[in-house]
Amino acid sequence: MTNRLKQTTILAAAGAIAVMSVVPATAQEADRVLKFAHVYETSEPYHTCAVDANAALMEATENRYGIEVFPASSLGKEVDINEGLGLGTVDIIYTGQLFAGRAYGPIAIGGAPYMFRDYDHWEAFTKSDLFGELSQGYTDATGNHIVAMTYYGNRHVTSNKPITSPADMEGLKIRVPNAPLYMMFPEATGGNPTPIAFAEVYLALQQGTVDAQENPLPTIQAKKFYEVQSNINLTGHITDALLTIVGGPTWDSMDAADQEALTGVLQDTAVCATDAIRSSEAELAQWFRDEGVTVNEVDRGPFIEAVKAMHNGDMATWDQETYDKLQAIGQ
Repeated sequence: MTNRLKQTTILAAAGAIAVMSVVPATAQEADRVLKFAHVYETSEPYHTCAVDANAALMEATENRYGIEVFPASSLGKEVDINEGLGLGTVDIIYTGQLFAGRAYGPIAIGGAPYMFRDYDHWEAFTKSDLFGELSQGYTDATGNHIVAMTYYGNRHVTSNKPITSPADMEGLKIRVPNAPLYMMFPEATGGNPTPIAFAEVYLALQQGTVDAQENPLPTIQAKKFYEVQSNINLTGHITDALLTIVGGPTWDSMDAADQEALTGVLQDTAVCATDAIRSSEAELAQWFRDEGVTVNEVDRGPFIEAVKAMHNGDMATWDQETYDKLQAIGQ
């Protein structure tokens, strides 16, 4: 080998080592890989922030644990991944409060329509003793552990006609997630709630199986619902959030230090996604208008009055005391 060839080979090897040194560690390099499942798209902050959590957890646990994220219902629909927590087939999930409420009713109160006055009320709830009590109640009922709450956004109705009053909801066949309390808003306003799995909503709208759906603006953008719906109606009927839950079998197999490390990383992940959602939510109404979608401002007052009548009715999975405590937060 000539001296020049030797030098080239040495330089190439050094360059390869340098490249390798800046490549982040993959979850598979950890002693144990935790499966983090959700139903959202890879473009959404819930996913991108969760992917970033792997490096943070590997560092915090000295490579004992890593995280592999499974997006877009790849490990099952929301009901499936909730069930998977107890079976040990998934380790961590994002899930709506109303899905968690299937196992422990009171935790669903945070996902009920018009339960919060505004974002500040919601944020105060997430830091409250009440939320801590509800999370412990969920753990007692399921063995699983709620470790964080991520802001999902204000849910709005999309449709192919303007909806600016409860009368416009009359008879509207609207897709809702497959959890009973999502039916409260449509039923209170005369709509016809139709549960359909998240991954099937676009096609259902496109084919006219349903007339409408409801989700926050970032989700409407990510799932491209605006391509098959001409109107976005700013009903803001649910200040929604995702719970980050660690399955009981996974939690119980970890020592206290690693439980604490995992909790810290997942709470940071929640902050990451919350900040991104709040930022995009503030800009998206105009983005949709620029795309040619009609965005309708809505007087929420009549909608709120219609729904409040059902807050402690037959559909409620909480008691009056819990409701009163929540309403008193921040007053």
